[in-house]
Amino acid sequence: MKECNACGKCCQKYSDGGLSASKREIEIWEIEQPHIFKYVRQGNIWMDPVSGQQIEVCPWLKKVPAKPPSTRVQYHCDIYEHRPDDCRFYPSTLSEMILDECEMIEPKDIKNPKQAHISLASIMEDSHRYF
Repeated sequence: MKECNACGKCCQKYSDGGLSASKREIEIWEIEQPHIFKYVRQGNIWMDPVSGQQIEVCPWLKKVPAKPPSTRVQYHCDIYEHRPDDCRFYPSTLSEMILDECEMIEPKDIKNPKQAHISLASIMEDSHRYF
């Protein structure tokens, strides 16, 4: 399994109402991160602060210009340290990654899913730690 290449597929796929935040996360944002909290409406996240409507693509997902010689577009999360647990714990299973066409998967992972899960757990170890 490869490290995340910041392709942004998962962020784009789950942006449009596919993510949630716990009551605790929302309370912390309200007190400590009001710039994030303003995108919360009635417990739903990534809502337009003006219209109150669901935003199609996460407002915190930013395109990073490609650096030559690469032409590959990458993405960055502007609230990475304060992102919701839905984001923090993604991806959680190989089957989820396959369904989402995650670019971390290598052919060897499909052939040996048990080892793939071990690799995934190792890669995600830092992401799963709380501050």
